[in-house]
Order: sequence, then C-alpha cells, then structure tokens
Amino acid sequence: MDGDPRSEVFTTIAWDGGYRLLAADLHIARLFRHAEILGFNLPNNLSELIFEALNKANIPGESIVGKNQAPYLIRLGVSQNGDISLIPRVNGIWPNPMKAISLEAPRWDDSVRGTKHGDWQPYFDAREVAEEHGVDVSLLFDGDILVDGDRCMPILLDNDGVAYYPKPSEGALDSVTLEQIREGIESAGVPVREARLTLKMLLRASEMIVLGSGLGVQALGEIDGRQIGQPNGKLYQAAYNAWMARLENAWMTLEDLEG
Repeated sequence: MDGDPRSEVFTTIAWDGGYRLLAADLHIARLFRHAEILGFNLPNNLSELIFEALNKANIPGESIVGKNQAPYLIRLGVSQNGDISLIPRVNGIWPNPMKAISLEAPRWDDSVRGTKHGDWQPYFDAREVAEEHGVDVSLLFDGDILVDGDRCMPILLDNDGVAYYPKPSEGALDSVTLEQIREGIESAGVPVREARLTLKMLLRASEMIVLGSGLGVQALGEIDGRQIGQPNGKLYQAAYNAWMARLENAWMTLEDLEG
C-alpha cells in the first residue's frame, strides 16, 4: 500500500490451505463494488486471476486454530492496474471473551470512506496499539460514535432485543462475514439493523460481538477495562451457529464460482 486510497482495493479472505476460499463470491463482489467507488475497474477475469495466484501460494506454517475459525487467511489486493497480490498467513487464536481498546477513527474523504482501499495503514496502526495495550482489538470511534473495528465489525445487542451494527454511511465497512450470517441470526429471533452506535448504546448493551474473516464470531466482554453486557448470550449463540454452518458449507473453488 502506497498511501493513495485509489491505488488498490483489497479484502482478507479465509483459505483452507488448498484450492478453496470461503465465500469467494461475496469477497470478489465486494472488490468490484469498492473499486467502482474508488474510480477504477477490475479485470473481467478477476476470479481466474485470483485462483491462478492461489495455486502458487505457499502454506505459511502449521495452523493450530480450532474448528470455529478458518485455518489460514489471505490478504488479497488488486491494484488499479489490475495486478493481483496474495499474502497468506496463519490464522490466530482468540480468547473468549475478547477485550478491546477505544481509539479515534481515521478520517478519509467521503468518496473513499467505507471501502477497503490503499491507505489502510491507520487500521494496521490501531491493531498494533491494541497489542501494545494487551487487548485483542481496537474499536474506532468518531467522537462518541462507534464506526468500526481494526480487523472486525462490532455488533451490539440493545436492550430492545435488536442487534445493531455501524452504518456504512458513517465510515463502517460492509462486512462479508455479516452478509454470510445475517439470515441465520435473524432466523434465531434476533433482528439485525444498522444504526449510529452511540456511547450510551454501548453502555446499556446486553452483549457485544465482533465479526471478521479471521475472527469468525467472537464475544466481546470489555472496552477500555469496562464490562459490556453479558458475553456469550443470545446474540453470540445465534451468530456463532450461523458462522459454523458457513465454515461447513461456504468454501468455494474456481469451478464453484464459474458454475
């Protein structure tokens, strides 16, 4: 990444270590969607180019994650010139519940906000700050509004029984993980809606979770040392069950995409 938001679009996608990517169709669709917002076109044969590069990727080490997470992750980038980059890594292991620190959200022009673009260093920096403070993730705030996480989408269960996630119009990313499990959460009786996640909502939340291609679904128990709701409740169970179903059934090869 060279600091120019319009130089690249990218996604982090789960990899089985062989020839399959999790929800490849949704990730590729988001690449096209975000590239269009950033003002450049992606190759029409992007799927073929991605899997050609995947066939040359080396397994970065032995995975020791449990059954509730993907074994490997790939950072998949596509430059405005159509060049593909794949960077594989072993997935991490996360505690239950997780802890978070609050940080100020980075600010970009409205024309690039809400996309995974080529100026992502502030998110990497936020991840390092979390590690330096001995917590698992950074949650990013614009004033008292929660807009995103450094490697995750936060979702809270409000005391009205509705699960709320940050609004993309305010800088949050459209989460592929949420796209995969939303129906399962709602089928379990928890409506899912976007909202402005205010500090007041966080403090009264029944529980919180965080989602991501690497994290899967994880309970969040603390922000800045303050307990948030009761972890591992109804929202977590619904989201976790939906995620486990995706880990069983959502792996895709190139032939699956073309079929």
